[in-house]
Amino acid sequence: MGAREPLRCPWAGTDPLYVAYHDVEWGVPVRDDRVLFEFLVLEGFQAGLSWLTILRKRDAFRKAFDGFDAAKIARYGARERTRLMKDERIVRNRAKIAAASENAKAFLAIRQERGSFAEYLWEFVGGSPFRNRFRAGQVPAETDESRTLSKDLRRRGFNFVGPTICYAFMQATGMVNDHVVECFRHREIAKLR
Repeated sequence: MGAREPLRCPWAGTDPLYVAYHDVEWGVPVRDDRVLFEFLVLEGFQAGLSWLTILRKRDAFRKAFDGFDAAKIARYGARERTRLMKDERIVRNRAKIAAASENAKAFLAIRQERGSFAEYLWEFVGGSPFRNRFRAGQVPAETDESRTLSKDLRRRGFNFVGPTICYAFMQATGMVNDHVVECFRHREIAKLR
């Protein structure tokens, strides 16, 4: 008899890439500005698509977007945007590509103002992750905190940062622990506070 699979959040499914993302990365608190910027851009590209689609293209996105170097992306002009629209390895959406460049500028402005993007973001959850205790089927698509974050990001010039995208971002980067209580990662992530 083989080893029994641990209980996971239902969304993780059985695709090995998705399972690995769930088991290793999703919900782990992130305070690295470059990683946070990458997640914010990718969450914007995910709008209307599945996260698995984005995961499968993540390495291509990293190459196409200069390793998510916000300073470089902020300088993207027509030539870079045209190059990205022709890159079949990524999601080719003119509005999302333009948003990545505009979001890079807004990201850099926050870093200039606050010293770090992480410092700014984590204030929306009081500096440490919210530990939710949801069961399967109870996890919301957005919260008051994601609505507040969305509103402030938009005020600062960000695009593709609606409340649902912001909540998915907060979940992915560990600002909230939304592994369901039945999931083996719920307790592990709680220890990472």
